[in-house]
Amino acid sequence: MALIGSALFKFLLSSLVWINTLLSITKGEQSSGEYRYPFIKPASSFSSVPSSALNGGAKPYDYIIVGGGTAGCPLATTLSQNFSVLLLERGGTPFANPNVSFMQNFHISLADTSPSSASQSFISTDGVINSRARILGGGSSINAGFYTRASSSFIKSVGWDSKLVQESYSWVEKQIVHRPELVPWQRVIRDSLLEIGISPFNGFSYDHKYGTKVGGTIFDRFGRRHTAAELLASANPEKFHVLVHATVLKIVFDTTGKTPRAVGVIFKDENGKQHEAFLSKGSRSEVIMSSGAIGSPQLLLHSGIGPKTDLEKLNISVVLDNEFVGKGMSDNPMNTIFVPTNRPVQQSLIQTVGITKLGVYIEASSGFGQSSDSIHWDHGIVSAEIGQLSTIPPKQRTYEAIQSYRKRKKTLPHEAFMGGFILEKIASPLSKGQLSLLNTNIDDNPSITFNYFSHPYDLQRCVDGIHVVEKILRSKHFTSFTQCDKKTVEKLLNMSVHANVNLIPKHINDTKSLEQFCKDTVITIWHYHGGCHMGKVVSRDYEVLGVERLRVIDGSTFTDSPGTNPQATVHGSEDIERAIRPSSWSITNQHQPEIGT
Repeated sequence: MALIGSALFKFLLSSLVWINTLLSITKGEQSSGEYRYPFIKPASSFSSVPSSALNGGAKPYDYIIVGGGTAGCPLATTLSQNFSVLLLERGGTPFANPNVSFMQNFHISLADTSPSSASQSFISTDGVINSRARILGGGSSINAGFYTRASSSFIKSVGWDSKLVQESYSWVEKQIVHRPELVPWQRVIRDSLLEIGISPFNGFSYDHKYGTKVGGTIFDRFGRRHTAAELLASANPEKFHVLVHATVLKIVFDTTGKTPRAVGVIFKDENGKQHEAFLSKGSRSEVIMSSGAIGSPQLLLHSGIGPKTDLEKLNISVVLDNEFVGKGMSDNPMNTIFVPTNRPVQQSLIQTVGITKLGVYIEASSGFGQSSDSIHWDHGIVSAEIGQLSTIPPKQRTYEAIQSYRKRKKTLPHEAFMGGFILEKIASPLSKGQLSLLNTNIDDNPSITFNYFSHPYDLQRCVDGIHVVEKILRSKHFTSFTQCDKKTVEKLLNMSVHANVNLIPKHINDTKSLEQFCKDTVITIWHYHGGCHMGKVVSRDYEVLGVERLRVIDGSTFTDSPGTNPQATVHGSEDIERAIRPSSWSITNQHQPEIGT
C-alpha cells in the first residue's frame, strides 16, 4: 500500500467540486449498493441473526475474525467454505463510496477525517502524518493500489509453504488485480531508471526482482478500485456473516483454567449499543485478529494482554503479562521530490518500480491538483495550515503559526501544482519503535513511535536513494518533461523542504546535507508493521503465546514489509490458516469464481 506523501494533502484536491456533484448523483445508489452481498449487514442488526439458546441467544461461531481488511476479508472468505464465520469491521463498506472507488479521489479519501471516513488520520510521535484504514477492504480501500508479490527469501524466512503462497496469490490476482496502462509519466520513469542502470527490465511482473518493472494494480482501466471486500463474493453465504460499523471493544476470556482461553468478543454497533459474540465449543474455534499493525496490538492491550505495568496504569485487568505487545514497530520511511512540468500530466499512482541493490525502491505518481484554485483551497483538517496545527495542543496553535503555514502554501508557484512525484523509500528499515495506549477509548489512536532514521544504515540508504532520484532528474529521458540541471535539482529539493509535509522542524542546510534533508522531509509509505512479532507475541502458527483459541494474522506479525508493497502478501494471508490446518481444507484456487475483472 503506497502513500504518495503528505504533500498531496496540499497539492491534490482540485476535483472537490466534481466529487460533490458525484456524491449527489450517487446518493440514491448508496442505499441499494452499500452492502452488495446479503451476508453484509450493519452491526445493529446483530440481534436479528439466527440464534440458539446458547450464550444468551447469540449464535456461536467457529471463527470470529476481527478486522475486515486486506488480511481479514480473504481469510474469512476461505474459512467460510467449511466453518461458520463472523467477520467484524469497524468501518463501513466501500461499494458505493466514490472517494474510495475512483483513483482520482485517492487524496480526497485521505483528507477526509470525519468520523465516517474510510481513513483515520494519526500523527506518530515522530511528527509524521499517517492514516489507518477504517472500512471494509482495509488498506486496499485507501491505498495507491500497487500490487507486487513478496520475494522468495521473505516467504522462506517466515516459514510459509511456497506452493500455498503461490496459489493464494493467483486466487487474489484472478479476482481483483489488473495490468496497468502506463501513462507518459510512468513510461519516462521506467526509461530513466533503465538509463541510469537500474536493470534489467523485467517487463510486467508480479514477482520481486532486482531491476525495473511494471507491477499490477487493483485499479482497472476505468480507474475504478477493486478492494479486498470483493473477495467476499467467493464466501459461502450459508456459513458467513459480516457486520460493518462493528467496533470490537475487547476479547472475552475464560480465566478459570490454567491458561486464559478466548471465548468471544464484545463489540459496539453504529449506535453505540454493545453486543457479545461467542465462539462455539469446538476445539478448533478461534478468535482471529486481523486488525493490522496498529489495530491488533491495540486490541490486545485493551483486552488485557501486554506489559502489566502499562495496563495497570490504565486500570485494565491483566489477562497476561507480555512486555512485547506493541514493541518492534517499524514504518518504511519515504522521501519525495515534486517535479513541476511544462505541461499537464495524466493522473497516475504507482505503476513502475525500480528495485535497487542499495536497499532502496524508486516509484512515482503524477497529475493531481492542477487547478489554480487548489493553491488557495482550504483542504480540511489534514491540510498544511489546518490539519497539522490541529495535532498541536490548543495553547500552541497561535494565530502567527496558522498564518505562517498559509503563507507558505500561497507563495508556492503555480507550476508546483503541475507535475509529479518521484518517491524513494527504504526497504527493511532497521529503526524500531513502539505502540502504547493513551487511554481506554478504543476509538482513539494509540501513541505510535517509529523512530525514523534512528539507525544509521537507514539514513545512509536514504541518501543513496536521493542520489538515485537526482540521476533520474538529469537523465536524457526525463528532459522530455523538464530541464533539470544541478541548480534545478537543488531548487526541487528546497521546494520539498518548504512543502509542510510533516510536523518536523526544518533546517536551513537541508539541501546541503542530504542526511538532514532525509530526516526533515520523511513521510510515510503506509507500510508500518510489527507490534505482534513471532516468537514474542505469537507462535510460528500465529497463536498468541500464553492463551488459547486466539491468533493474530496480519502485518503486525511481520518483521519486514514484504516486497516493495505489502498488500499482495497480506491479501494472501489465508494460506497461513490453510497451512496450519491442511486436513480441513477442500478449497483451492481452481474452485473459486472469478470476480472483479
